[in-house]
Amino acid sequence: MKINLLSCDAQRPDKRAIAKCITEISTTDNSLANELTEILLEGDAVDIEIEDKNAGSALRALRKLDIDYEIVE
Repeated sequence: MKINLLSCDAQRPDKRAIAKCITEISTTDNSLANELTEILLEGDAVDIEIEDKNAGSALRALRKLDIDYEIVE
C-alpha cells in the first residue's frame, strides 16, 4: 500500500520517533527515514510504501504521532 504523509500537526514533533516509525512501517532504511522526516516537518508531502499486512498498525502509529496522511493505493 502506498501512502502520502501530508503534515505533522504535533505541537513539538519528535523527529526521532517519526523517523523510527517510518523505518518500522516502510521499506526505507534509517538514513532515508531521517531525510523523509526532515522533508515532512518542513511542510512537504512524503510518499512511502508499507506492506498490507502492517497497514492497520502503521496507520495507528502515524495517527499517534499526529501525522496526517492519505492512502494512494
